[in-house]
Amino acid sequence: MKIGNIQFKDYPLMLAPLEDITDLPFRLICKQQGADLMYTEFISSEGLIRDAQKSVIKLELVDEERPMGIQIFGHDINSMIRATEIAAQAKPDLIDINFGCPVRKVTGKGAGAAMLRDVPKMIEITRAVVNATTLPVTVKTRLGWDEQSKIIVDVAEQLQDTGITALTIHGRTRAQLYRGTADWTLIGEVKNNPRMNIPIIGNGDITGPEVALEMKNRYGVDGLMIGRAAVGYPWIFSEIRQYFKDGSLPSMPDVTQRVEVCKQHLLHSVEYKGDRRGMFEMRKHYSNYFKGFKNFKPFKVKLMGTEEVEGVLEVLEEISNYYQRTSPP
Repeated sequence: MKIGNIQFKDYPLMLAPLEDITDLPFRLICKQQGADLMYTEFISSEGLIRDAQKSVIKLELVDEERPMGIQIFGHDINSMIRATEIAAQAKPDLIDINFGCPVRKVTGKGAGAAMLRDVPKMIEITRAVVNATTLPVTVKTRLGWDEQSKIIVDVAEQLQDTGITALTIHGRTRAQLYRGTADWTLIGEVKNNPRMNIPIIGNGDITGPEVALEMKNRYGVDGLMIGRAAVGYPWIFSEIRQYFKDGSLPSMPDVTQRVEVCKQHLLHSVEYKGDRRGMFEMRKHYSNYFKGFKNFKPFKVKLMGTEEVEGVLEVLEEISNYYQRTSPP
């Protein structure tokens, strides 16, 4: 499968862009575990053109994580064009447009999934971004705004006609947010529409290898995008890859493996963000790595209260030693 000039030798597994999660340190961990294509956290076009630090810092890429996409969002055509030009200077492998974020602070400004209520403008913005860069442009969106307006089959054709090179569809409406179950039937309709000739990537509720294979086979999508299931469990990519290859389900990572990857994540975080910020931003990840472990709360308190890197590494060793003597779940 190809997206623009990006060739994937195997069936592609992608890491979804997640705000405040898929920063550079986390992406490096997911890449190590087998993610084929990743994206930055979504970046505000208005923030980029105003040189806002929070937006600009998200443009940092390193060669180890390639191929990489920069995802931008916005509702103003001129701002999106300028943001595309700025993002291209960071030398990503593609530009992705977010037409799927359901949160109020984004949709309230007419961006993200709100574009599903203004399809002509969505198409105009997409065409403008495509024309503003020589990089491949992709789009991520949802089924529609709500249950009464699931318009993705028609919208997909219109998006393709703008010149995008791939389309990712999350199997929920904006009204659902992340509740309920993702509906893949319309994703399958888009993929099987004879007018569609660009890759279609499915997203939503890919929670493990067996579900991944079922969605791949049932709906025929060209790739899978995994989001929340990878948070605290980046092994999902390598597990799905192994299951696709030989049908075997690997054992879940033990506490030693979890501690080792958590350490790597911490060290990436302080390397790229500095000790103070790197330590602070890592705190949101600790519980995810040890989700479901009995009696973990005292360790969490220690991790959250420790302000030195060496101290956190020592607590992680304590965790490893404790749960090697006791059963984690």
